[in-house]
Amino acid sequence: MHLNSDFTQRVVIRPDDYEWRDSPASGVKRMMLDRIGDEVARATTIVEFAPGSYFDAHTHDGGEEYLVLEGVFSDESGDYPAGHYVRNPIGTSHKPHTKDGARILVKLHQFDATDTEQKSVDTTVASFAPGPVQGMSILSLHDHISETVRLVRLAAGTHAPKTCHHGGAEIYVLEGMLQDEAGFYPAGTWLRVPHLSEHSLFSDEDCLFYIKTGHLRAD
Repeated sequence: MHLNSDFTQRVVIRPDDYEWRDSPASGVKRMMLDRIGDEVARATTIVEFAPGSYFDAHTHDGGEEYLVLEGVFSDESGDYPAGHYVRNPIGTSHKPHTKDGARILVKLHQFDATDTEQKSVDTTVASFAPGPVQGMSILSLHDHISETVRLVRLAAGTHAPKTCHHGGAEIYVLEGMLQDEAGFYPAGTWLRVPHLSEHSLFSDEDCLFYIKTGHLRAD
């Protein structure tokens, strides 16, 4: 399967565009955002787990990165309520499950081979640092070579500096309404822009979003 696999193209998927598909696991549904491959794939996906559902134990041959959006997501390492950001590098394994239900944003098979740090960050209690303009604050989640992962908060009326994304960018809006020159992005929107794209992000209301940059070179 190839879905939004041309990383030179801009893609926007809003909540009204969601098309949920059953996974091989009972009670687990997926909204596929981009994908190269079949069941084992380089993929970015929103996954929804019904109460009591689980995936069988498996190994992450290409690594796993996820952000818990709703509920509590669990594995042998512990319980991860909404707001937890987790990285499981290449070669790690687990049996994920949930007691009461969960929704996660997950990226698979996208780790650099030298990126071996396993981590969990509770973003609900972590401290945001001031951004480059008043009304903007940033929580750094991960850095490796050119790749960066951040949560960014914009207070109402804040305009971020115009940015050229070397290596592209992916954004998932967690709260509020994000905007740029091309449109409006409500909570639940996934936006991907290619290498060397430029835009100015702003919001007329309080807004929180996940942003990953530097990992989408055209080559």
